[in-house]
Amino acid sequence: MLSMFEIITALSAILFSVVLYFKWSHNYWSRRNVPQTDEMHTILGNAENPFNTKRGLLIRLKDIYEEFKARGEKHCGMYIFSQPIYVPIDIELVRNIIAKDFSHFQAHGFTTNLKMDPLSGHLFNLDGEKWRNMRVKLTPTFTSGKMKNMFKTLLDCGVPMIDHLKTLSQNGKDLEIKEIVACYTTDVIGSCAFGLECNSFKDPDAEFRKYGRKIFTPTLKNVFLLILALVCPDKILANLPIKRLPMDVETFFISAIRNILDYRTSKGVKRNDFIQLFVEMQAKAKADGTKLLTLEEISAQAFVFFLGGFETSSTTMTFCLRELAFNQDIQDKLREEVREAYRKNNGQLTYDTIMEMKYMDKVVNETLRMYPPAPVLNRVCTADYNVPNTDLTLSTGTKVFISVLGIHRDAEYYPEPNKFNPENFSEENIAKRPSFTFLPFGEGPRMCIGLRFGLMQAKTGLSMLLNNYKFLPVANEEYSFKFNPRSFVLSKDGDIMLRVEKLDS
Repeated sequence: MLSMFEIITALSAILFSVVLYFKWSHNYWSRRNVPQTDEMHTILGNAENPFNTKRGLLIRLKDIYEEFKARGEKHCGMYIFSQPIYVPIDIELVRNIIAKDFSHFQAHGFTTNLKMDPLSGHLFNLDGEKWRNMRVKLTPTFTSGKMKNMFKTLLDCGVPMIDHLKTLSQNGKDLEIKEIVACYTTDVIGSCAFGLECNSFKDPDAEFRKYGRKIFTPTLKNVFLLILALVCPDKILANLPIKRLPMDVETFFISAIRNILDYRTSKGVKRNDFIQLFVEMQAKAKADGTKLLTLEEISAQAFVFFLGGFETSSTTMTFCLRELAFNQDIQDKLREEVREAYRKNNGQLTYDTIMEMKYMDKVVNETLRMYPPAPVLNRVCTADYNVPNTDLTLSTGTKVFISVLGIHRDAEYYPEPNKFNPENFSEENIAKRPSFTFLPFGEGPRMCIGLRFGLMQAKTGLSMLLNNYKFLPVANEEYSFKFNPRSFVLSKDGDIMLRVEKLDS
C-alpha cells in the first residue's frame, strides 16, 4: 500500500508534468517564429475561465486582433487550452484563407456524431463531398424567383407584429424589443421553411418560439461541451456518447418534418417553401433510382435554416432599432425612404421596392458591420499550407480564427469604427476599401447560403415597423454597453429595452 508521501510525490510529479506540457504547448507559435500574445493562463491559454468569463472568446479575439494590428503584424498565434489557433490579421491572408486558397481550408472544423446528434449533420457542419453535394441541392431555394414567392409570407407575418406592438405601446411601458422581433422572424421561418403557422404573438409558448429560445439560451452544459470541443481530439470527440442538443428539441424538429413530409406526399399539397424543395428532391430521386435523403438529413437542413433565419435576423433587427433610437436623424431619413416606397406602391410593400431601398441597405449593412451576428469565422486547415510571403507552413488540422468583429471595427477600413454611420456603405466609401473587409455572412465558397433571405426578412420587418412607429431610448439608458460573454451569437449582456411611439399614418 502506498504511503501518503508516495501518493503526494506521484501527484506532484503528474501536476509538474501537466504544467510542463502546457508550457511547451504554449510555445508552439514561438517555435515557428509567429508572434503570440503574452496574456496567458497556465492551462487555459488565451481563454478566460469559461465558468467565470468577463469578456468571452468573441471579444477576446477582437482584442488580440487589435493588439497585433497595432504592432504591424500580419498574423499571430493564440491558444485555447493547449490547442494552437492561427489568427490572420492582414486582409490578404484573410482573402487567401476563405477564398483564393479555399482548397486548403474547406472545413469549419466542427466535429459531429450523427448517431448521438442527427440534427448536427447540416450544411454548416458538413465538409468535403457531403458539403458540396448538399450545397448544390439547397442552392435553388434561394433564387430571386423563390424569394419573390416567399415575400407575401413576410408581409403576412409582419401584420401580427404591428398589431402586437400597437397594444404594447398604448400602456407606455418600455419594451424588450428582441423578443418582439424574434417572434416575427420565428413566424416567418416557420411558414417559409415548414409551411406552418407558428402564431408566436398569440401564444408566447408556441413550440417553435419555445424551442428556438431554448437552443440559444446559454447553459453550463453548453460551456462544458465547448470546453470538450476545444480540448478533445476530433476522433475522440466524434465518438463520445454525449448529446449536444436537448432531446426534446431534437424530437420536436424531426417529428415536425416527418409529419409535414407525410402530409405533403399523401395529399399532394404544394407550397413555395423550403420543405417543398425536399419533396421534389425525393420524388426525383425515386424516379431516377438514386439514393434518397434520410429523414434525419432533411431535418438537419431544415433545422439549421430555422436557426440561421430566426436568430441572426432578429439580432440584426434588434441592434438596428437600438441604433436608430439613439440616432433620430438617421431614423427619420430611413423612415422617409420607407414611406416613399409605400406611397409609390399604393400603400403596399413589394419585393422590388425592398430591394431598391438604398438607404435601408446602408443602414442594415452598417448594423451588420458593428454587430456581425457571427463575429468569428472559423476554418480548419485541410491540407498543409504554406502561408504566402512567410516561412510558415500550417499543418493539416490547424484551426484558424478570423475576427470579423476586429476587421469590422478596424479604423483603417472604417473611420471612427465605433460610430454608427450608414455612409460607410456609400458607393464612394465602399470603393475605397479593399474587399473582404465586410464579412457578416462570410465570403468565398462557404459564404452563408441564406444571406439574401435573411436580408429580405430584416429589411421587410424594419420597413413595417418604421412605417408605423418611432423608436426611442428608455430613460437614463447609456449608449455604450457590454456584450454577453457567454453567447455564441453577438448579443447585448441583458435585454435591449426601447420606448415605442405610434405614428400617424
